[in-house]
Amino acid sequence: MTRWIVLLILFSFIMHSSAQRPNILWITAEDLSPRLACYGDSLAHTPNLNELAREGVVYTRAFSTYGVCAPSRHSIIMGMYPSSTGAGAMRTHVRTSAIKDITDPELLNIPVYEATPPVGAKCFTEYLRQAGYYCTNNSKTDYQFKPPLTAWDESNQTAHWRNRPDPDMPFFSVFNFEVTHESKIHNPPSPSVISPQDVLVPPYYPDTETVRNDIAHHYDNIVALDHQIGELLNQLKDDGLLDNTIIFFYGDHGDGLPRAKRWVYDSGIQIPLIIRFPDQKLAGSKNNELVSFVDFAPTILSLCQVKIPDHMEGQAFLGSGKSEERKYIYAFRDRMDPAFETIRAVRDKRFKYIRNYRPELPYIGFIPYRDRMLMMKEINKMIENGSLKKDQWQFYSKHKPLEELYDTKNDPHEIHNLASDPDYLDTLYTLRSALEDFQLSHIDLGMMPETELIKILWPPNGIQPKTDAPEIKITDGLINISCTSEGASIAYREQNSDHWKLYTRPFPPKKGTTYESQAIRLGWLPSDVSRKSY
Repeated sequence: MTRWIVLLILFSFIMHSSAQRPNILWITAEDLSPRLACYGDSLAHTPNLNELAREGVVYTRAFSTYGVCAPSRHSIIMGMYPSSTGAGAMRTHVRTSAIKDITDPELLNIPVYEATPPVGAKCFTEYLRQAGYYCTNNSKTDYQFKPPLTAWDESNQTAHWRNRPDPDMPFFSVFNFEVTHESKIHNPPSPSVISPQDVLVPPYYPDTETVRNDIAHHYDNIVALDHQIGELLNQLKDDGLLDNTIIFFYGDHGDGLPRAKRWVYDSGIQIPLIIRFPDQKLAGSKNNELVSFVDFAPTILSLCQVKIPDHMEGQAFLGSGKSEERKYIYAFRDRMDPAFETIRAVRDKRFKYIRNYRPELPYIGFIPYRDRMLMMKEINKMIENGSLKKDQWQFYSKHKPLEELYDTKNDPHEIHNLASDPDYLDTLYTLRSALEDFQLSHIDLGMMPETELIKILWPPNGIQPKTDAPEIKITDGLINISCTSEGASIAYREQNSDHWKLYTRPFPPKKGTTYESQAIRLGWLPSDVSRKSY
């Protein structure tokens, strides 16, 4: 009984300490480059995001790790590069919807598998839950492994901080908005808010009515996004939580337009990032530090006073664990749906170096989903008839140069390759060396065929292991749950409950209750459910 009292006192202390920690609200927009007034683009009317920027800090050099969602979301949830865990290819654990269009035997031989982080690595939200946070996700996951029960208190379309059992319990809540997603520009109606004539067409696109219409429709969707964000922020204000909540707004990668999404150019990886602090610290300022998606998880843990685990490859850019400013960000491109590719990139504050490991392939590849967009249909026709212009070479080139180098200050669209310019040899060498150093210090599983990769993730034969079933027993009057699979997390619930709790410590049983438990190791099959009645 004495041990029980000690544990309850300890739990009470932890919960009291966690109540002093900030709430965190994450607002994610899909497929969105920095097309906002706070970045100098006022075409879309976004009063709510404008206010957030006035009261917060605008990060001018924030980047995703990939130009597409699933690998980038893996970076966010794990604080690791997808190249380190087998998460680089787009949608590793499900087959693309375009499979019906595939006849190439090499493509048909691609295995289905889950990214598998190191033993004991968890989704960063699990560390928050351990620290007493109520974690909700509304509602996209797309982590390159099946979302574990232990990652969230709620992960569905009704998940909300308002559902936490104690109003004093700190929360970490994610809301994901899809209105700016690439699919919302597939065969759209005519733009209704933004005039196509007001659109600035980047030089890598042909300036046609179709291109202007699709870009204008994207801006229409940004206007709709701002309205949805305003409704969410009003909920936070109505609940009296604005003054003790840190708000993050960011895009999950660059625009969902051709030559943006899936590419390692800034059009595909640079994102808007606005952070508002409860006391409006540094309100209205701009931060020019380099920030990568791998930095998000350690930064949140740092802000919430939670120890950053050793497996994380990112670095905190805020909070008590803040690291020195990073010198480079790294970007990647691997198989995108059915299109094979291997590209690596490194960027400092001005220059971008790109290494094409499959220069024999064209840039655009075979991606039926992307080709649904009207502007891409038109560009494909222009490729066929040879009517694209010089600055649009990245669309029509049959092969890629081995190396690319861009001055993003003087050439923000990254169309003038300086890799062979003798005036930039020192810059080329510096960034090439930076990439090579990174590759020496970080394992890169994307450099091998997926048929071999799966054997590395699930040795020795590429067969997915299964997590051992947990054991539930009573010791000293408390329920203890354990699992023999190294590094596994444990979820449990009362049998009639819809809510799975994260098991962190022994707890007193309720008489006449049946408990269920499941163990999860990321990348492995979850265990069978164990049950025990008391």
